[in-house]
Amino acid sequence: MNESDLRSILKCVRCGTCRSVCPVFDVIGWESASPRGRMLVAHSISQGVEADEGVFDSLNTCTTCGLCEQMCPSGASPVKVVENVRHQLVLQGKMTDAQKLIRTEALKKGNPLGETTERMAWIGDSKKDVTEKADYVFFAGCLGSYRYPELTKRTFDLLKRFGVTALQDEVCCGSPLLRTGSDPSSLMSKNLEQIKKTGAHTVITGCAGCYTALKNDYPGDLNVVHVTEFLADRLAEMDLKKLDMKVTYHDPCHLGRCNGVFDAPRQIIKSICYLEEMKSNREKSKCCGAGGGVLKGYPELSLEISKNRVEEIPKDVDYLVTACPLCRTNLKRGGPRVEVLDIIDLLEMAMG
Repeated sequence: MNESDLRSILKCVRCGTCRSVCPVFDVIGWESASPRGRMLVAHSISQGVEADEGVFDSLNTCTTCGLCEQMCPSGASPVKVVENVRHQLVLQGKMTDAQKLIRTEALKKGNPLGETTERMAWIGDSKKDVTEKADYVFFAGCLGSYRYPELTKRTFDLLKRFGVTALQDEVCCGSPLLRTGSDPSSLMSKNLEQIKKTGAHTVITGCAGCYTALKNDYPGDLNVVHVTEFLADRLAEMDLKKLDMKVTYHDPCHLGRCNGVFDAPRQIIKSICYLEEMKSNREKSKCCGAGGGVLKGYPELSLEISKNRVEEIPKDVDYLVTACPLCRTNLKRGGPRVEVLDIIDLLEMAMG
């Protein structure tokens, strides 16, 4: 274990603030499922304790949402410790079947979903608009390419009017591997090489996982913006009409709390209709339950966290809006009483 992780563990004064906000502890209730408990587990591993099923369950149920770090009065970083310990165990060949599957599929097929079909199929007749050189390049992401192809095409069609191109041979950004302890450097190199070829100075993505990986984990100094940031600066050019309805917004953890993108999505929403906030929002927004490999490895836990999140939907709204395909997928699983929209869907309703 590195010195920074050990310092973080020692910063933890066992106050329990993290237990009061952790979405996983809220469902499971065991100390080992709280950030405080995971810090103790991580420390015991650094002292030579063998990783058994209980250790794996403790470390791998963390969604990496970062709410514990946001609220920690001592400044500890449980998420970084968890991710680093996962990585150290993976290096020793110690991982769960879910971790192994995510890594194998991503490295062999270029996506953790195990899809073997043409990744760029989503682009359809817009392929003619993919230029070799551009100032901006759109990174579609795995979920965008394979689970929400129509939305992804509509997003690109919106972006291309502002001179945005797309990557022709994109692979997974590497975020699922990074969060679950594996090495995505071969995927990152492939994407970086293509980004450089386009000559783009800015990468645009619609996925919170892709956003945080490209922005914080890629070597070099990539300029990365979320699609909401890019479009919020261009609202005046989009001829939007006001809609007589009310929506609420779910902040994706890796977009909002982890990277501070709160205002752009709200600026877009407020230019279209009325926004009523969820009970926990912005920095204190609750997790949807899908991140950190939890949806893949612990689907029932992920579902319960989602159910808890959608309970916060205000009573009189027409839609729940989010800005991440993984959040959208899991929020839908939670059985919300209103439809879950991507923010691009809302934009298009106002452009119709």
